[in-house]
Amino acid sequence: MKKFIVAIMAVLFAAPSFAQFTSGGFSLDENSVYYGIRLGVNFAGIGGDFNDNLGTKVGMNLGGVIGLRLSQSTPVFLESGLYYSERGAKDGKDKASLTYLELPVLIKYGIQTGGDFVVLPYIGPYFSYGIAGKTKIKEAGINDSSYEFFKHGDMGFKLGCGAEYNNLYAEVGYQFGVANILEDNEADGEARNHAFYINVGVNF
Repeated sequence: MKKFIVAIMAVLFAAPSFAQFTSGGFSLDENSVYYGIRLGVNFAGIGGDFNDNLGTKVGMNLGGVIGLRLSQSTPVFLESGLYYSERGAKDGKDKASLTYLELPVLIKYGIQTGGDFVVLPYIGPYFSYGIAGKTKIKEAGINDSSYEFFKHGDMGFKLGCGAEYNNLYAEVGYQFGVANILEDNEADGEARNHAFYINVGVNF
C-alpha cells in the first residue's frame, strides 16, 4: 500500500508540468481528443462457486487512456485504453491472484459544474486477458498457476463517475464480470470477477 501512495503522489505532483503545456483533457465547447494516465487501487473479489471463504483482495490499476468527443452539440466522449489490473480474492494466506491486461470501452458524459471543474459519469464494457497469477488454497492442497483453474479471458461492464479539474483527474467505479472465468474442467461451478476501484491521474 505504501508503494500505491508514493506512486499516486508522484502523479499528482507531476500534473502541474502537464498543465503548463495543455489546456486540459475535456473541452465542452469544441471537438477534442484527449490522453491520460491512470493509477489506482482495486478492491476485488470472485463471486460464484470457486471458494466461498475468499474475500476482498487489494491490487493495483495502472493504465493509459485515449478519448474522443463524439458530438459537436453534446459533451459525449468515447474513452478506451489499456490497463494492467490486479484482481482475484484473498483470505489470510489463501488467495487467488489474477493479473489482467484490460481494454475498456466507455461512454462518458461531461457536466460542467463551474470554472474548470467537470463531472464525468460513465458506463461501458471491458475485455480482459489474464497474463499472470497464482492460486493457493491450503486446505485443498492447491498451490498452482491461477490459470489451472481460471480461464484467461474475461469480460463484463464498468460504471462509475470521474471528475477533472485543471488536468487532474479522479474516479470511483465498480466493474462486474458477466463471463464465467472458471475452467470447464472445474466441476459444474461458475465464478465471476468483480471489483470496486479508485483511480487518479492526469489528462493532457
